[in-house]
Amino acid sequence: MRWMRAALAALGLMAGLAGCVTTGGPQHPYHSTGDDDIKTASDQTNADRLYNTRMELAQAYFGRNQATDALDQVKQALQAKPDMAPAYNLRGLIYAALGDNDKAEESFRRSMQLAPHDGDLIHNYGWYLCQQRQFDAADAQFKRAIAEPGYRSAPRTMLVEGICQIRAGKLADAEKTLSRAYEVDPANPAIAVNLAEVLYRGGQYDRARFYVRRVNTRPELSNAQTLWLSARIEHKLGQDEQVRAMGNALRSRFPEAPETVLFEKGKFDE
Repeated sequence: MRWMRAALAALGLMAGLAGCVTTGGPQHPYHSTGDDDIKTASDQTNADRLYNTRMELAQAYFGRNQATDALDQVKQALQAKPDMAPAYNLRGLIYAALGDNDKAEESFRRSMQLAPHDGDLIHNYGWYLCQQRQFDAADAQFKRAIAEPGYRSAPRTMLVEGICQIRAGKLADAEKTLSRAYEVDPANPAIAVNLAEVLYRGGQYDRARFYVRRVNTRPELSNAQTLWLSARIEHKLGQDEQVRAMGNALRSRFPEAPETVLFEKGKFDE
């Protein structure tokens, strides 16, 4: 449905989310060792340096949707250091993008074996399962990631969990999850927009208006989807002046957007 696509498109508002996944950084050269020494860059082995370089290249290629090139770099990273969980996790994301789900699943499982308590890697596996429409399994992984001690990206994971619940048609669960995410990170525009979308579909128009306005009052964050959502909310509330204002914003800023076409046709329920 169009509203679901709009909700998912709102993920683009999250700076640094990179399509709901985190690919895991290269091995950091600065860490404590058993003898309480502090390792520095000069202590890196050739294998460390090669692994880091290849992973950086793989992430760059993957970010540019050059999946085959990214896969080649990950293979070289794993040749340098064969047991690195972030490399297997990234390999899983790449194989998923290439449509090879068997190798993707194998890669994710290997990653989980190597780093069973890494919240970022668990998050990525959950997102993969969501894309495969394995919604219950995905939800379990998201909850597992959030429960990991010291995990710092819980709002991001709750956002994606909520979106997967939307995909599964569990709007009440999605509302609870996204409301909790908003409590933790009220400045996150993607959480606000997706929560507003769920509330709109549930007929809670005043509440939906509150959350989407938090985004639309900042032009650098708003887009065609958020303005269109606001127009639909104001239409339901009978606020014709606000509807016209949203329409003018759509025409001036996004004249070719599908949402602007729908506005011009008056198709507020699509």
